[in-house]
Amino acid sequence: MKIVPFAGILPLRAGQIPAEILGGVTLATLAVPTVMGYTRIAGTPVITGLYTMLIPALLFALLSSSRHLVVSADSATAAILATGLAGLAAQGGTDYLALAGLLALMVGAGLILSAVIGLGFMADFLSRTVLVGFLTGVGIQIALRAVSEIFGLPAPDLDSIATIWAQRHKFENPNLAALAVAGAVVVVILAGRMIEKRTGRAIPAALIAVIGAIAASWALDLGTVLPVVGDVPAGLPDVSLPRVAWSFRLVRDLVPIALVMIIVILAQSSATARAYAQKNGERFDQSRDLIALGVANFGAGLSGTFVVNGSPTQTEMVYSAGGRSQLALVSATLVVLCVLLFLTRPLALMPEAVLSAVVFLIGLKLIDIRGMREIRRKRPAEYRIALLTTAVVVLIGVEEGIILAVVLSLIVHTRHGYQPQNYLLIRNRKDHWHARPLSSNEQEAPGLAIYRFSHGMYYANAERMKEEIEGIARQATPRLRWLCIDVSSVDDIDFTASETLAELVAGLEKSGVHVVFVQEVHHVNARTRQQVEERLPEQMFFKSLDKVVTAYKRSLMPAPVAEPPPAAAVGSLRDIGEPETP
Repeated sequence: MKIVPFAGILPLRAGQIPAEILGGVTLATLAVPTVMGYTRIAGTPVITGLYTMLIPALLFALLSSSRHLVVSADSATAAILATGLAGLAAQGGTDYLALAGLLALMVGAGLILSAVIGLGFMADFLSRTVLVGFLTGVGIQIALRAVSEIFGLPAPDLDSIATIWAQRHKFENPNLAALAVAGAVVVVILAGRMIEKRTGRAIPAALIAVIGAIAASWALDLGTVLPVVGDVPAGLPDVSLPRVAWSFRLVRDLVPIALVMIIVILAQSSATARAYAQKNGERFDQSRDLIALGVANFGAGLSGTFVVNGSPTQTEMVYSAGGRSQLALVSATLVVLCVLLFLTRPLALMPEAVLSAVVFLIGLKLIDIRGMREIRRKRPAEYRIALLTTAVVVLIGVEEGIILAVVLSLIVHTRHGYQPQNYLLIRNRKDHWHARPLSSNEQEAPGLAIYRFSHGMYYANAERMKEEIEGIARQATPRLRWLCIDVSSVDDIDFTASETLAELVAGLEKSGVHVVFVQEVHHVNARTRQQVEERLPEQMFFKSLDKVVTAYKRSLMPAPVAEPPPAAAVGSLRDIGEPETP
């Protein structure tokens, strides 16, 4: 697979460069407080949030095909990291950070392997329904953790609501100073969002709140009454392998966490990149982007930070500011570099309540009430699946929630194939073909029913197909002479379905119902026709519905009384319908 560097940047018009730089500066000012907040979710030091926007982001910007996708820390993968490593190491410690780096390396390897062997399509198996439910559950978990931290309940104890409820007595004596600071930060950020909606301009409200809180902490010496971030290392991160005690048991424990992260990254990053490419009429190479994401995670693991992911929120930040290429992300990394070199000392004065407030708002933003309502209105059955996913994430855990989300997505996919919407075809007065429900028992001509199967035939739906066709034959009025099976929508017939079809045809023929097949899109699904003819060589196969009706009417015509023709001129029933060869 050929990787073309700078594909997400070039071509670039000279006149677009100022807008790209402005988009990058806007991203940095808006995202720096956010990625620092993600460290509260992940349980890593504050500086690691800035590290996600340095080497990993730069590597992705240089290697990706997507011109818009922004890669950095992400709330979903941060939450999976925290719950996955709970019990393996103490949050914030050296061992914990080393395990986070090792996970990033494993995720990077998994993403590259997925691209090489063509597993990028797996992103499509995480349906939007369960993804909305999963992210809503994650948002509730994150918001609850943030509130609990403000009240002094440590995040490592928060694996479920049950744990919070068991320790509810700790909410009785909150730190009033921390509550006041957190409340002020929430008010400033929400006010900034309101102004942004009215003016249409991006407001760095979170950055304003952070700067204000740091200034207040310095002026009022808030470090004596509430927890502050403390020393933040300046300069570039050390590039090295994570210092862990390598063992088979350790890798075994981390593999399930890495797989869950890979699934989320596949779904979220691919969906975001695809959406913005379509919006701008551009093409993107999903496999190349997966490799770029894998390399970015290698960069994260080697530079002392945690897993990075494509961020829909930050991608929209850049797009709204006018950025139309990865040059904006490169510009943002330069701004972060300046922060790391010159502005880490003020970060030491920042109250931890500020980050908790930022995290609280991140959680609220993930709670997609509008999306849940839309699913409920349009697809009540899928809404119950989304609600179940949310409940599992909130009550049990994030890792279990994403596993359930994948399983439910596969069940939904299988259910659609297991219960396809099949129907009968008839012509109306204008000679147009119309679909009618099976329960109508309508016939195109007396004694002729045309049944269309609207999905691939395989082991799960073969018996359903047999029952439906036998029901049509049994309830037909008048009695069926011909039954036509339309396989125009069938792209494959597996062994089980093939055998079931043969048994069905044999039973109908024995009862006096002649079975024929039709495929109007034979050039597209030539394989299906070949499968039917190999298994049922005696059955007629037509290329249009009109030819089926013509052949049926001819079969009803009485045979003329005449001298029998020579043996060489005798035709078979197959010749009546003028069947087509593939």
